[in-house]
Amino acid sequence: MKNIRLTFLLLFCFIGISQAQEKKIWAKSIINQPAPELVVEKWLTEEPNTEGKFVLIDFWATWCGPCKKAIPEMNAYQEEFKDNLVVIGISDEPEFKVKRLHRPKINYYSAIDTKEVMKNYLQVRGIPHVIIIDPNGIVRWEGFPSLPGHELTSEVIHQIIERYK
Repeated sequence: MKNIRLTFLLLFCFIGISQAQEKKIWAKSIINQPAPELVVEKWLTEEPNTEGKFVLIDFWATWCGPCKKAIPEMNAYQEEFKDNLVVIGISDEPEFKVKRLHRPKINYYSAIDTKEVMKNYLQVRGIPHVIIIDPNGIVRWEGFPSLPGHELTSEVIHQIIERYK
């Protein structure tokens, strides 16, 4: 009986600790810190003008199911917040692989960085990984955009824009 109570107590403590933890991200956290310099190897679209805008950077790959699932959402954010937000997708794959992806169609800015400069700086270990940078160059959101309980949504983006513009 003593072992059962100890096991229950340990399980209860573990559950309590896991619920109290901060949002899980698969990268180095730089929330509320200066963003790294935007470095890409090659723009696959025209280079965006980010001056005075919020910038959403999505690290993704063509082989990544959750990444492809997020593309329509990123398209919607670019359209909904076009006056305040620039959406950029950065893949570490070769240009031909990214250009070969036709579905879903990407309607936002796109670049490749096979040297993974920003991805390595941020120590990204899981994709998709998104950061949102305010017009002053400070990271205001980071993480896996569909993480339960911490999803990136239009409402979240709207709140960030209103708070930090």
